Amino acid sequence: MPILVFVETAEGKIKKTSLEGVAYAHAMGGPVTAIALGDVETAELEGLGKYGASKVLHAADPKLNKGIIQVYASVLSKAMQDEQADILIISNSSLGTPVAARVAVKVGASLAANIVSLPETTSGFVVKRSIYSGKAFAHVELKNQKKVLVLRKNAADIKEVGAPVKVTPYSVSLSDADFAVTITSAELATGEVLLPEANIVVSGGRGMKGPEHWHLLEDLAKTLHAATGCSKPVSDMGWRPHHEHVGQTGIKVAPQLYIAVGISGAIQHLAGVNSSKYIVVINKDAEAPFFKAADYGIVGDAFEILPKLTEAIKKAQ
Repeated sequence: MPILVFVETAEGKIKKTSLEGVAYAHAMGGPVTAIALGDVETAELEGLGKYGASKVLHAADPKLNKGIIQVYASVLSKAMQDEQADILIISNSSLGTPVAARVAVKVGASLAANIVSLPETTSGFVVKRSIYSGKAFAHVELKNQKKVLVLRKNAADIKEVGAPVKVTPYSVSLSDADFAVTITSAELATGEVLLPEANIVVSGGRGMKGPEHWHLLEDLAKTLHAATGCSKPVSDMGWRPHHEHVGQTGIKVAPQLYIAVGISGAIQHLAGVNSSKYIVVINKDAEAPFFKAADYGIVGDAFEILPKLTEAIKKAQ
């Protein structure tokens, strides 16, 4: 039975989290059918074969470019039916998660979100999912024949296991009811590396004392090819744009490395970063709560440490 994977894109490029989705489906045993909606480069889609997709569908209707949730849900529900797929895999995102919920209702599927590892199928179909903002895990059995799985970032390792595949056009029939809600405008986040896709994040808090000192963080981020983030108070004060706010009420990140500079480590901030593989904390307050969650900590003045750290990394490169 094929496994269908929704491939999310941005500016014609496939998101890394969707590559993880294809790799996850391949690790489950496949066969894997990937589907992308809207404008995306053909070469990008062909490359999905290298990560485990045996078939790639492309619904290129221009109406699909805006990412309207109910429209995407209708297309994916139909694709599950056409491909006879009992499992749909979607990566956790502001688009993917609500689409997954709608698809589950449309096809009568069991739904599980924030999945962190491959399912256990020796007795039923049990998935492990992150709960309570990453503070615990739950093992959930999905009993319906059809299942929608929403993956947390880094749930699967991306490995090349095959070769590029031919892309098959997928025609869709969209009704006016699907467009009952339209997107009138969108404000896109800016930056060389965006937070949701970043492998490394350099984030600052009130300890930076003002926006005029942020160049120290930006220099380090540029050296590491990292994204920049900030704590909620920093964005509330207007030091940094709100799309850089990391935390429970902001963007939740799961990079390989999270560097927190001048951030005390309030529980709301920790809830947004505790899925990071490694956390490094730089703070002059040795009692800062963030040190309890850190893999590595540096107690000292960030204005002295950051330039030296950036220079050391440049020399090592």
